[in-house]
Amino acid sequence: MKMSKGQMGRRLLGWGVAGVTALASGTAFAELGQPAPWEYRLQESATEVMDYITWFHNWLLGAITVITLFVLALLIAVIVKFNAKTNPVPSRTTHNTLIEVAWTLIPVLILVGIAVPSFRLLFLELDIPKADLTIKATGNQWNWTYTYPDDKIEYTSIMLSEADRAKLASPPPRLLGVDHAIVVPVNKVVRVQTVGSDVIHSFAVPAFGIKIDAIPGRLNETWFKATKLGIYYGQCSELCGKDHAFMPIVVKVVNDKDYADWKKCVQAGKDNCIDVPEGNKAKQSS
Repeated sequence: MKMSKGQMGRRLLGWGVAGVTALASGTAFAELGQPAPWEYRLQESATEVMDYITWFHNWLLGAITVITLFVLALLIAVIVKFNAKTNPVPSRTTHNTLIEVAWTLIPVLILVGIAVPSFRLLFLELDIPKADLTIKATGNQWNWTYTYPDDKIEYTSIMLSEADRAKLASPPPRLLGVDHAIVVPVNKVVRVQTVGSDVIHSFAVPAFGIKIDAIPGRLNETWFKATKLGIYYGQCSELCGKDHAFMPIVVKVVNDKDYADWKKCVQAGKDNCIDVPEGNKAKQSS
């Protein structure tokens, strides 16, 4: 059955509206701290640093869009107004002081406008405030070892197998679940020190806006202050061998009471503390 032009137009309009609605909703179905299907934005922020990164990204995207459209308009104007047919006698102008000043000064102002917030963001990321908690993350092939030096706590975090993941009441996202998560209190400054035990790894949690290399023989550090309770997922973000894709990072942000209870639980050597996935008991990793 053939469609009339009107029917085809209405169908295309419907598809267009549906597409725009899907894009506008973007992360509507995303859960905090993890990726979502068809996600095109940055993950929802859970720290001050990530708030700034998101704002800077959106501002820069707007500036790039305006510049691109302006250049496109200039190209179209040249094609339409200055082709051989429309303008058979070309202008022989070689200099224009106003235009030359403008195309020099305007890009400089644009770069300054980009540089100022960029330097502010770098300062915010690199200037580590006084920490309430320090965690050392050691990258191994292919898992992470987490050390809380002030509390004498250390354990290794290994990705859950598909069989173990399927047994959980609330399975974590595929390839992102671990047997032991990092546990931190909400609204506290956490300093993360990273080092590699074999090759270069990279500790990254998108919702916190952190990504820093873990290099053998060198201690790097970054920080975050999670402002929302929840479970946040990250991954090793540096190619580190055949199982690079199987080095997830899980951070549980809890209230102060739950954090204190967790420390006592781990220090007592129990195997059902809150760093273990809900509904599961795990032996201390080695």
